[in-house]
Amino acid sequence: MARSRRKAPARRASAPAPKGQGAGGANDDGLPATGRGPPSGEAATRAARLERLGLRRDWDFLLHLPLRYIDETQVTPIAGLVSGAEQQVEGEVMACEVAVRGRRQLLVRLADASGELLLRFFHFYPSTRQQLAVGRRVRAYGVARGGLMGLEMVHPRVHAARPDEPLPQRLTPIYPTTEGVGQGWLRSRIARALRDVEIAETVPASLLAGTGLRPLDEAIRGLHQPSPGVAAAALAQQQGPWWERIRFDELLAQQISLRTARARRAERSAPALASSGALVSRLHATLPFALTGAQQRVWREIEADLARTVPMQRLLQGDVGSGKTVVAALAAAQAIDAGFQAALMAPTEILAEQHFGRIVQWLAPLGVRVTWLAGKLKAGQKRAVQQAAASGEAQIVIGTHALIQEAVDFASLGLAIVDEQHRFGVAQRLRLRSRTGEAQPQPHLLMLSATPIPRTLAMSYYADLDVSVIDELPPGRQPVVTKLVAAGRRDEVLDRVRAEAARGAQVYWVCPLVNEGEDESTAELTAATRMYEETHALLPELRLGLLHGQLPPAEKTAVMHAFAAGEIDVLVATTVIEVGVDVPRASLMVIEHAQRFGLAQLHQLRGRVGRGADRSFCVLLYDEPLSEAARERLRVLYESTDGFEIARRDLALRGPGEFLGARQSGVPLLRFADLERDADLLGRAREVALQMLARHPQQAAAHVQRWLGGRAEYLVA
Repeated sequence: MARSRRKAPARRASAPAPKGQGAGGANDDGLPATGRGPPSGEAATRAARLERLGLRRDWDFLLHLPLRYIDETQVTPIAGLVSGAEQQVEGEVMACEVAVRGRRQLLVRLADASGELLLRFFHFYPSTRQQLAVGRRVRAYGVARGGLMGLEMVHPRVHAARPDEPLPQRLTPIYPTTEGVGQGWLRSRIARALRDVEIAETVPASLLAGTGLRPLDEAIRGLHQPSPGVAAAALAQQQGPWWERIRFDELLAQQISLRTARARRAERSAPALASSGALVSRLHATLPFALTGAQQRVWREIEADLARTVPMQRLLQGDVGSGKTVVAALAAAQAIDAGFQAALMAPTEILAEQHFGRIVQWLAPLGVRVTWLAGKLKAGQKRAVQQAAASGEAQIVIGTHALIQEAVDFASLGLAIVDEQHRFGVAQRLRLRSRTGEAQPQPHLLMLSATPIPRTLAMSYYADLDVSVIDELPPGRQPVVTKLVAAGRRDEVLDRVRAEAARGAQVYWVCPLVNEGEDESTAELTAATRMYEETHALLPELRLGLLHGQLPPAEKTAVMHAFAAGEIDVLVATTVIEVGVDVPRASLMVIEHAQRFGLAQLHQLRGRVGRGADRSFCVLLYDEPLSEAARERLRVLYESTDGFEIARRDLALRGPGEFLGARQSGVPLLRFADLERDADLLGRAREVALQMLARHPQQAAAHVQRWLGGRAEYLVA
């Protein structure tokens, strides 16, 4: 059944402080320099803002851990300030004036017995001037640096100081927040939770013994209220035994929830798709190629799953061009041979139509009724497909989101296949599985992905799935040679394009969205059209095609058919061709502004060439100067064609939430643990999870509820 998309988790502790917080000038303890505190009396508005941070229960607040800390436990005389260090001073306001020196700014002169310090604010409100009036006594915390007017702090954290006010006895935490939720309010609310909630252990003492992990109560209180002797920088980097305990408990909650999901699925029934194998054997016999050893291995795994009465939940992953579609066709053939239907859902019409063309070519000659459903079909055509699916006449239905958006019901759906599964939200995948109705057995689910999953990610996020890997390319496929070329050498690239076209080969020329601030559809159209016109002017002798997401479906299909038929020499396109397009004569891929793409996307695009017998090349055209992050991405692509190694590096660069494509993957994303750094902790958490589920199921359930709340519901699908 479809469920609403879960809220995004709070920002990872490695994120920078939000604009207007901390030393940047959020004076939430008395001098609101930004004026962004939540409106008084608007409890519903505050609740909505807290919801964005994932803050509802007391335990949510206890687990909302600081990004960093500031040390307000001591005051440094102004004369003793060290340039470049964060420090706190206390003094009397001697002058406060608005000046225009290039830009409007508030200049405040603060003095103590040892000297004077300038406080400079570029963003301020009338209330700021009032509360920093001459004669007021304040404390200012920030980084002191030398300026034209002497030592100064820019946008320090400031609050009023009462006479003889004692200094704090603990470091001051800075929390992830959102607009309208001030640091002062968060600290007060979290302090209340620390007073009111008993931080009891959910992990049995017998399982903690010998691990060296600190008590949970000590870890949580220590991270929220560290004493002055604790190294604030180490805590901000999530180092030390307190953070180790937090990461362990988070990983443990994830492992318990994933294994619980697997166990609950095992209690459900699915149709046993055991057949005579006649259709599968005929398909094997008529394929124009032999399966690789890897394809044969994963097919045996899937074949065995389909014959069981437990719903299959298998992820089939393989690098671009490894041959996942034919394995999916074999699975569909086994379902059909057993008297059931199959459905295949792809994220784009181009990819879905390509699947349709291949599967029709393979299965239609064997007497299988293959139908196609997409949003572009006319109403009458859609009704015909819907009726064929509901009656059982359509044995396999292939389509896009239309399979779950239109009124499609199946007479006996035995197998649901989802291609590029990470591009769909969890609720969308669930709706495809629910098309058979509550009373009927649950169909088996096969998910395909051309984005290889690193081992640590599979251990964590896909622990509830069975994973099959096609780790072998078909014979004759040669690795694509990758070249890094600065944009200033474009003429050399154009010469290479002419040479490829002269020998009868074809070329992709891919461009990203150029104007990121514009409406995405307009930016895509502008970028693609401009690139097409420029390329046409530079290569007037060649046949050019244009493909982008805003073209009508019929035009997109016509362009791709023309390119596949060899009627187009150079296809200028956006990333609409990223997934699934297969043109064996295409031997050169040029990616414009390559530094703007992510690693996985670059690897997918590169996989569009090298699908024939000819040696193929991918040219990454980049703009200078390159940022360090962009330079690292391009270096990874240049050094490796191994999808798993690229995926591992991509995971390290982006983190799991971005790697999975979106925070709608249906698994609890990690806020504190890091899969590469914490691989050892993950292994220990897996072992403890198994023991808790076997011997302490109630405590296991309480642990998941504490850490995940309602987010675990998506796992049981």
